[in-house]
Amino acid sequence: MSGKPYDPATEGAQMSFEGRMSYSDYLGLEKVLDAQKPLSAAHDEMLFIIQHQTSELWKKLAIHEIRAAIRAIRADQLQPAFKMLTRVARIFEQLTGAWDVLRTMTPSEYTEFRDALGQSSGFQSWQYRAIEFLAGNRNLAMLRPHAHRPETLQRLEDILAKPSLYDEALMLLARNGFDIGADADRGSWRETRGENPKVLAAWKVVYAAPQTHWMLYELAEKLVDFEDYFRRWRFNHVTTVERIIGLKRGTGGTAGVSYLRKMLEVELFPELWKVRTEL
Repeated sequence: MSGKPYDPATEGAQMSFEGRMSYSDYLGLEKVLDAQKPLSAAHDEMLFIIQHQTSELWKKLAIHEIRAAIRAIRADQLQPAFKMLTRVARIFEQLTGAWDVLRTMTPSEYTEFRDALGQSSGFQSWQYRAIEFLAGNRNLAMLRPHAHRPETLQRLEDILAKPSLYDEALMLLARNGFDIGADADRGSWRETRGENPKVLAAWKVVYAAPQTHWMLYELAEKLVDFEDYFRRWRFNHVTTVERIIGLKRGTGGTAGVSYLRKMLEVELFPELWKVRTEL
């Protein structure tokens, strides 16, 4: 072992940043790292805060990618959309794995700071709601927790005013000659669409002859991949919550685990799951 310390400057590394942009400057790390402000003396509250703050950052990226995928599908640019949807799936894979860190917190440790949360809850995450709305699950009752923030409410309303990711996929089917029935003539995008047997029949044709309809087939599988990882994230959420608080009510007033289990039954792209039974 050499007795002389290694100096990166000998290989050209910048070591002085007076008047230059540094790593911290570019990422705004002072703001990011100063955003954790525990309200109790409990050791594990820092874990809880960072878990949820980083999740919100990943959700921000997911929203960015889903919006771009919607625009790409609308413009018949499917290859870029495939890349974006693959990235969304990987984001939810990352989010799913993050629950493993939170599960290192025991029920006893959580109770040390739970009262400090007040009525705050992940149920109130507007970015989570934006992802659901962008994908196509448009439950208007879920706007109410955001009514006290007009700017946030308007962001969600702007999403509801336009076709969802799945709506754009269905309109792509129509542009390629498939009869999608009522989904071709929707006058409003605000509410969740109902399942449509003509859409199911169209996807069945695509899946029965993938070589003939390869781009539509690949799009369908990218959507299923996205929802697959989204469901895994939801499932890990349920098990993490049950492990930490059991069957108690959530801080935001929901029924906790039983509410989260109901959310597992929600399908973003229902015909794409049902077509598997039809083949």
